[in-house]
Amino acid sequence: MAMAKDVWGYIENRDHRVMRRMNRWKAPRWIRFWMLAATRMGDGWLWYSLGTILLLVGGPHRYAAVGAAGCAAIGGVLVFKALKKLSRRLRPCQLEPHCWSKVLPPDQFSFPSGHTMTAFAIALVVSYLYPSLEGPMYFLAISIAFSRVVLGMHFLSDVLAGAVLGSALGVASIVTFASYGLV
Repeated sequence: MAMAKDVWGYIENRDHRVMRRMNRWKAPRWIRFWMLAATRMGDGWLWYSLGTILLLVGGPHRYAAVGAAGCAAIGGVLVFKALKKLSRRLRPCQLEPHCWSKVLPPDQFSFPSGHTMTAFAIALVVSYLYPSLEGPMYFLAISIAFSRVVLGMHFLSDVLAGAVLGSALGVASIVTFASYGLV
């Protein structure tokens, strides 16, 4: 138990150092715009738009892609809501004010990052079924994840956990759909 406490203490110390640097960084205007746009894209409307586009022009995999990505995203919502209630970790913006970002958090707790979890779950599913979209999908997922740290919404470990959990949900969704012959 002491070792787990030491590891968590190490992670917390690193997270707080990164948080302080990000909260005090006066980013160039283009980075501010990019980070705000990325975090807003991760609010959900990007995924609904992508689903609509895939249904309209997605070819033979369109239903599997939207179904598998939707299942991974819904699974992610259930997972991150449960983990947030369990962890009750305060957000960086609740601990220290940010020098330029005034984005309001969507909920009270920080761990794990739901935006990141959803972005990586959907990116994995869509890039699996549409390999030509792999670059843009992961660019979006990484941008959304990075924005959550830069804007003071999450600690680095929240975002890393969200990426890992989202990727696992994406793989689970693909495997499930494949086992029924849908992918």
